[in-house]
Amino acid sequence: MRISLLLLLLPLYIMAQPASFRAFKKYPFTTDLVSSPKGSLIAWTMDEEGRRNIYVAKAPDYQPQRITSFSKDDGQEITSISISGDDQWVVFVRGGDHGANWDSEMPVNPAFDTVPFKVQIASISLTGGQNAGAQLKYLSEGDDPIISPDSKEVAFIKNGQAWLAPIDGSVAAKSLFTTRGRVGSLQWSADSRRLLFVSARTDHAIIGIYTKGASTLKWIAPSFSRDASPQWSDDGSHIAFIRRPGAGGAPDSILTAKPDPWSIYIADTATGTPTLLWKSPLTLRGSYPTTDGGANLHWAAGNRIVFLSYQDGWPHLYSMDVSLPAASSGSAMSSAASGKSPLAVPLLLTPGNFMCEHIRLSPDKRKLLFSANTGPDQHDIERRHAAMVSIDKPDMQVLTPGTGIEWTPIMTGDGNTVAFISATPQRPPLPAIMRPPADGITTPPPGRPLSNGPPGHSFKLLASDKIPADFPQDKLVTPTPVTFRSPDGFTIHADLFLPPSGAPRKPAIVYVHGGPPRQMLLGWHYSGYYSNAYASNQYLASLGFVVLAVNYRLGIGYGYEFHKPKEAGAAGASEYRDIAAAGRWLRKQAFVDTNKIGIYGGSYGGYLTALALARDSRLFAAGVDFHGVHNWLGQTSLYNTFKDNYEKAPDYDKALKTAWQSSPIASMNTWKSPVLVIQGDDDRNVRFSQSVDLVRRLESKGIPYETLVIIDDTHHWMNFDNAVTVYAAAADFFVRRFMK
Repeated sequence: MRISLLLLLLPLYIMAQPASFRAFKKYPFTTDLVSSPKGSLIAWTMDEEGRRNIYVAKAPDYQPQRITSFSKDDGQEITSISISGDDQWVVFVRGGDHGANWDSEMPVNPAFDTVPFKVQIASISLTGGQNAGAQLKYLSEGDDPIISPDSKEVAFIKNGQAWLAPIDGSVAAKSLFTTRGRVGSLQWSADSRRLLFVSARTDHAIIGIYTKGASTLKWIAPSFSRDASPQWSDDGSHIAFIRRPGAGGAPDSILTAKPDPWSIYIADTATGTPTLLWKSPLTLRGSYPTTDGGANLHWAAGNRIVFLSYQDGWPHLYSMDVSLPAASSGSAMSSAASGKSPLAVPLLLTPGNFMCEHIRLSPDKRKLLFSANTGPDQHDIERRHAAMVSIDKPDMQVLTPGTGIEWTPIMTGDGNTVAFISATPQRPPLPAIMRPPADGITTPPPGRPLSNGPPGHSFKLLASDKIPADFPQDKLVTPTPVTFRSPDGFTIHADLFLPPSGAPRKPAIVYVHGGPPRQMLLGWHYSGYYSNAYASNQYLASLGFVVLAVNYRLGIGYGYEFHKPKEAGAAGASEYRDIAAAGRWLRKQAFVDTNKIGIYGGSYGGYLTALALARDSRLFAAGVDFHGVHNWLGQTSLYNTFKDNYEKAPDYDKALKTAWQSSPIASMNTWKSPVLVIQGDDDRNVRFSQSVDLVRRLESKGIPYETLVIIDDTHHWMNFDNAVTVYAAAADFFVRRFMK
């Protein structure tokens, strides 16, 4: 049975429930918080019902000022915000879909403009006061801009090569140089004369230096490896970088996890001579980290190298001393590289069972600021708090303990203010400020009244007037943390949304996040995509549904073995055991109508939703599949990697079979429950063909289904009205299935 819901019929959804969900979706979403390299200025992006604009604020009063005037819900995101060293300019990128797996630099056009807006780099002069927005100039098409330390120029990437433009747009942008491969990871030297870059060349990557006025490029320690993340020393005499093996080698087992080794090198920029500083342990935990920012390599004050590693089972920060004279002379560290003396021994800065992410180095390079899921409360593992640690000793402090959620802390260039984004289970994300801690105590800046935080850790919210008067904060429940066991012994964490009233036994919905390296929190999320999901879960609870947001294995926040489990995904879908366990946990609860348990999720969550409906229709009575993967062989490179090779992995055939058996479409014969399939046809994370194929199979099997196609929008619902439409459609589907 088929019910097709076409985009032209979307007004029917508006008549049904979107007016109610729209209120839940009207929250302002704050992101991309940055600070000036030297002054007190901070800037951030705020998405207000699809209208994305930049705000700035500075000492002493930190009064927010909007400096752009984008007034349409046109789907154009703002990314890569930076402030010039003289506090006179803000540079940013407008357009694209930077969360995409491919074509992130291509135009996004959910507004159906006849001439799509191209991804462009813009600058705004801040000397115009209230008219600053009128001084916006588009410098060029391009991405990944970086302002020179002298505040005069902007280097950026265009068509895979390095370009340069004056920050005031006084002359046209120009190509800096042309080289093979795709250029990235631009880093200015302190004197604004040289530019570090990486040239990625398919199976290897090389670090280079461009010098103004020079007719040739300089290559640093070229090898058969993949070099990345170059960082200047303070005096520009050396760089630090990451080295990983190049592609290739004899095919090895696909289904058996293997260490992904990596090393940290330093190199003399005059001679290009590399020196091995540290090698990762040859263990699974020692593998190159895949959480936010990867290795998060920084060259800190006092010639200390700081980085992130999973080697003790948690994504933690480490620090090493660099003796530049020894490295330059080729004595101590060169000997270490040849095995004649020990390598550097990293100092663990952040011991404990928690993760570090969103890592920033303070302007004086003596502190690391980051988000962490730890604190004095027993449930802080389900939150994020702003934290700080010195680069040379494990003196970590949680700056924002309590029941709120805080992330992406930064320190202003003058060192007088810590800024971060703050939310609670009810209040959506807003920027906030506090003084840096003195003796472990934080205070709001002078003249700013206390707004949030426990005694001794107070901070001030900014832009709270941007929350619409009709945003239903009072209707949002506080999620309850729960745990249960999977059949194979994993402890699974989940957030339970309980309606405040209603029938004694209520219909229930399992929410499955995507990623999969994500973690749902006990409040608003730092990702725009998952703040959408949080609003949806709250809306479902307001309608009378019990909602259980499951943090299944493959997610972050609970250690390496949870993040990187065996036999997961295309290698066996072991994570589905956690989803089934969530459904069975709900069945045991006295407040749940056991015949009315549904499931929904997007992306990887869409995959697990489809797998749940295909394998366990008796448990899950209905579901909504947002842009899910349904056939691993069509989404991964597993099949194409070896299909034309004589030499294949020893378990290649078994891996193909396992990937097929781990796909929802392999279990179509047991799929009985109705499903709503939703996808945008400009999806750049999951192929649209995944849903096209599934719908054909549902049709042929006579499985009840409905469809909703969003024209020219992406995986991330760049258009506000589209986001309202799809989540309202999901709620309406569950209401019709379980409440009528």
